[in-house]
Amino acid sequence: MASGSDRNPIIIGGLPSQVPDFDPEETQEWLDSLDAAVDERGRERARYLMLRLIERAREKRVAVPEMRSTDYVNTIPTRAEPFFPGNEEIERKILNATRWNAAVMVSRAQRPGIGVGGHIATFASSASLYDVGFNHFFRGKDEGDGGDQVFFQGHASPGIYARAFLLDRLSEDNLDGFRQEKSKAPHGLSSYPHPRLMPDFWEFPTVSMGLGPIGAIYQARMNRYMHAREIADTSKSHVWAFLGDGEMDEPESLGQLTIAAREGLDNLTFVVNCNLQRLDGPVRGNGKVIQELESVFRGAGWNVIKLIWDRTWDPLLAQDRDGILVNRMNTTPDGQFQTYATESGAYIRDHFFGDDQRLRAMVEGMTDDQILHLGRGGHDHKKIYAAFKAAVEHKGQPTVILAKTVKGWTLGPNFEGRNATHQMKKLTVDDLKGFRDRLHLPISDKELESGAPPYYHPGRDSEEIQYMHDRRLGLGGYVPTRVVRSEPLALPGDKTYATVKKGSGQQSIATTMAFVRLLKDLMRDKELGRRFVLIAPDEYRTFGMDSFFPSAKIYNPLGQQYESVDRELLLAYKESPTGQMLHDGISEAGCTASLIAAGSAYATHGEPLIPVYVFYSMFGFQRTGDQFWQMSDQLARGFVLGATAGRTTLTGEGLQHADGHSQLLASTNPGCVAYDPAFGFEIAHIVQDGLRRMYGPDSEDVFYYLTVYNEPIQHPAEPANIDAEGILKGVYRFSEGTSGSIPAQIMASGVAVPWAVEAQKILAEEWNVKADVWSATSWNELRREAVACEEYNLLHPEEEQRVPYVTRKLAGAQGPFVAVSDWMRAVPDQIARWVPGTYQSLGADGFGFADTRGAARRFFHIDAQSIVVGVLTELAREGKVDRSVLKQAIDRYQLLDVSAADPGAAGGDA
Repeated sequence: MASGSDRNPIIIGGLPSQVPDFDPEETQEWLDSLDAAVDERGRERARYLMLRLIERAREKRVAVPEMRSTDYVNTIPTRAEPFFPGNEEIERKILNATRWNAAVMVSRAQRPGIGVGGHIATFASSASLYDVGFNHFFRGKDEGDGGDQVFFQGHASPGIYARAFLLDRLSEDNLDGFRQEKSKAPHGLSSYPHPRLMPDFWEFPTVSMGLGPIGAIYQARMNRYMHAREIADTSKSHVWAFLGDGEMDEPESLGQLTIAAREGLDNLTFVVNCNLQRLDGPVRGNGKVIQELESVFRGAGWNVIKLIWDRTWDPLLAQDRDGILVNRMNTTPDGQFQTYATESGAYIRDHFFGDDQRLRAMVEGMTDDQILHLGRGGHDHKKIYAAFKAAVEHKGQPTVILAKTVKGWTLGPNFEGRNATHQMKKLTVDDLKGFRDRLHLPISDKELESGAPPYYHPGRDSEEIQYMHDRRLGLGGYVPTRVVRSEPLALPGDKTYATVKKGSGQQSIATTMAFVRLLKDLMRDKELGRRFVLIAPDEYRTFGMDSFFPSAKIYNPLGQQYESVDRELLLAYKESPTGQMLHDGISEAGCTASLIAAGSAYATHGEPLIPVYVFYSMFGFQRTGDQFWQMSDQLARGFVLGATAGRTTLTGEGLQHADGHSQLLASTNPGCVAYDPAFGFEIAHIVQDGLRRMYGPDSEDVFYYLTVYNEPIQHPAEPANIDAEGILKGVYRFSEGTSGSIPAQIMASGVAVPWAVEAQKILAEEWNVKADVWSATSWNELRREAVACEEYNLLHPEEEQRVPYVTRKLAGAQGPFVAVSDWMRAVPDQIARWVPGTYQSLGADGFGFADTRGAARRFFHIDAQSIVVGVLTELAREGKVDRSVLKQAIDRYQLLDVSAADPGAAGGDA
């Protein structure tokens, strides 16, 4: 045995090798004891003793390193399982009926002439997990609070519908309308959890895998945030997220685990259904996904409960004095366990138990059928109950339950554990008969052989159905249920917006700062101010929002347990348990999850919050576009600020910061109302209308996306008789041409409006062109309204035909029309077909790059001089000017020489 002085001094596994040994003799006695245990009793016994010592050390509060993973057995031993308070026989009958109806619903959806598909294997594996939750844990909303928030795994939706059918929440017509939302209206059911499609039923959209886990984390955090700020009592709410083991490969699934541990979110439980299969095959064929996930969650600071084996294994594990059975469990890869799920008891005897005499002896008294039915823990109600109860009672940490199941469980040998089971949607008559027999349901062969298989309902007065209703009554109502209890907010009047409408005077500020100034005024409102939730990914200072630090403060449940380095400054960084600002670190995904949780609080907890999420526009909408789609599905509301917008406005930062397309991405989201304002007074009108639409008496389920810029300009005061309707609908005449005789029209948005005004001046002074400048505050909304008009006209040919707003607004304006923006041309091109005249667009197509603003705009040909040439080109096309002037203009303004452009104001991130 090597002496202490000969040992390698490198720290291994968290053990402190640099601490001097003050009693080498005592140390050697302990080491000799370990050596003796290994030599006399074997490594397994020594390992057991070491684990017990670690356990006792923790009991005595001796700091020892965490183990990354434990044996491949249940975390909760049989002796520690609590009393099961339910009637297991009745619950099994309920579950059997639910299983049948879920599978039959999907199978009937595959009938000839329909064939809309569906998935049955995921719910089949997780049915017991849900059933225990429904019967014993999930709180409803009947007590007037938000109840529990349950993120159901998307592919398990048939089972949730099937249970609702038994409870008379859904009818047979509903089940037959699965995935036929329009053709079977009003009875159609959405394929997955979609609140927008079923706003009284589903709360959280989860089928875009990975968004459920991160959404649940930030929902749990939002619950604590609302409670800390005394907006809602969420102390009883628990957040449950039902997830798949394959789903955990998504970056969003694991990427924010540490925030849940860091903030001690013991109101959160992940239930990972480890059926060991993805859509195409094993999750970890050569490995062990449960062990891998245990290591990840433990390392992130979560409480981990493994639920691997059902009660049939208990007698065998009790015999395992040498640890040989546990060792076999530890070393068998997942791919082999999937094979065991599809093979016979004799095969399992020969291959799992057979090559070690001690293992084979354990099962000598068991039949092949008994060996075949050695089951997985995720199908055992009592063990599931023990895991769930331990999770909700655990304090100080979030909990993950890793439950091992079989995909396609009870569906028969053609489904269970098969690689293709996820895509299998239809059961044959023989499959149905075997399934019926497995579930002990009173359905005759004749019913299965003649047409579509029937649904099964034991009767409204049966003990099973009464049991279900009683359990839900005791837990506060039916789940899932979405309820909107919030009242409209009292919104501030015009006076609040007056300061921003006055303009910036001689001071130059960016539209980002104009918005921030307005936000300050809104947050001073006694009724509305406390409901704002500020969100940013480590960029508050970038956007000039550090001025909120001293007053609103940054939310941190632990407060600020250190002296801030800038504590003496006026705008010191200040954290507080009741802070209003969410500082989610460098994570757009985390921020967007906060945005969604806050934006749907009006429904989740009956208390409206007004989230304001500010981010680098290039990163935010592009990187988290799927979450913005989720936000629309969840009917969330709020303001999203794409700051540092434009392809050339932040051009000093280079390609990955240069946003010329987020407006186009926003146009694809039906729940997103997107604006590209140029001035503070436009922002004032847009925000005021947004608050009315989202939080007023006739609230709408939309969210607002405003692109704002970091380029300082002098903001004009709101013109007299401002066309407020035009600002909100998407276009108004900002500056009418006053000199020149050849008419033209320039349409611009955002930061491009000042370029258009400069071009207007050059055209009048140098080319005798009288151009009007139109501020197109929303290309997207103009297109959306025009498309709606065309849709109406298509279906109402005998009615008076509607004319799009943009066509009516521009009627009488003498063209040509030239559109310009700091976006790619596809953004203004959205309205081309409805503009009443010749239309051309200028835009920043292609990748951005680092240079001066002037050089970048000259390169993309969107600066004032390029606009001038663009207008002259269209006038020449119409024969209103001679084509010879085009070459003159290009040479005069040196459009082919990027370095000749005025560099303009400094770029960067100011």
